Amino acid sequence: MIYLDSAATTPVRREVLEAMWPYLTGDFGNPSSTHSLGERAADALAEARASVARVLGARSSEIVFTSGGTEADNLAVKGIALGAPRGRHLVITPIEHEAVLESADYLRRHHGFRVDEVGVDSTGLVDREHFAALVTPQTTLASVMFANNEVGTVQSLAELAGIARAVRVPLHTDAVQAAGWLSLDVAELGVDALSFSGHKLGAPKGVGVLFTRGRLPLEPVLHGGGQERGHRSGTENVAGAVGLAVALTLAEQTRTVDASRTALLRDALIAGVLSGVPDARLTGHPTARLPGNASFCFPGTSGEALLLELERDGIVCSSGSACAAGSDEPSHVLLALGYEPALAQTAVRFTLGASTTAPEIEETIGAVGRAFRAVRALAR
Repeated sequence: MIYLDSAATTPVRREVLEAMWPYLTGDFGNPSSTHSLGERAADALAEARASVARVLGARSSEIVFTSGGTEADNLAVKGIALGAPRGRHLVITPIEHEAVLESADYLRRHHGFRVDEVGVDSTGLVDREHFAALVTPQTTLASVMFANNEVGTVQSLAELAGIARAVRVPLHTDAVQAAGWLSLDVAELGVDALSFSGHKLGAPKGVGVLFTRGRLPLEPVLHGGGQERGHRSGTENVAGAVGLAVALTLAEQTRTVDASRTALLRDALIAGVLSGVPDARLTGHPTARLPGNASFCFPGTSGEALLLELERDGIVCSSGSACAAGSDEPSHVLLALGYEPALAQTAVRFTLGASTTAPEIEETIGAVGRAFRAVRALAR
């Protein structure tokens, strides 16, 4: 099997499993307990929080552990909006993950927020002039995805953050796909909130992080025991937090080298597919894209049919977001980029990991050509 669906999830790294093991066995205590088992768990959680904060260039008090990227996005959008002292206005992009889109829609339906979507061009880049026109001193929150999960387009967050900062509007970014590939230094990015998930970078599923700057108001979404300094109730996933911190630290240590090597393989895959399948269309930005993302539309085919043909050839990939898998609806991301619904339903996304090799890419290029011809032949 050649695994090219790293945007959906990644295998847990051995170092991560080894770091987690003690907190699944001997040191299994609840970090809220006051006995020695609980204190050891609390110490491990505190060190994991500090480790994540170091990578982000943040303070430990600004890190909240969650159950994953979806909860982190929900807590950011709903929590900041409902905790804000002003306005009932959100600015988002139409290519956000459903966790952001549906959180904004919840606030619109149940709390009277007005939600504006900033325009994006055909490659997925945000229209900065439109963004500047939408955010005003009465805007409660703006949320712009750092790197798109379907087409891989990377936004110039620092520029957008500067626009938002000029009118004192907090900016949140969903960095789930960026983690492990791009710098998450929150000072460089200029963002006020940032969310990501562990299972995209070699940690287990079920743990994520939300960074919120300083004293930014954050209304909790989950209520109960008041854990995470009152921001997120529920007994903390100590082993998961430890694993995420180790995975993030390891990814940061090799990020520049891994990103450079993977980008070369990505470019080889893009060139090979476009050469072998002249009808194929690259989606997303040609250069401002994630190192491991190569996404295409294949006119005259079905994305799902292509996936089946590729899997028969040992290639595992996807038609877009794993969260929307099985949906008959065309990708909302591609529709926002101006693609016709019929063309959007021919999309296939290849997402490389740090362990992807050149021979695997060569084999994939050949398999794509064979799959395209097979599906086209059936469609005639």
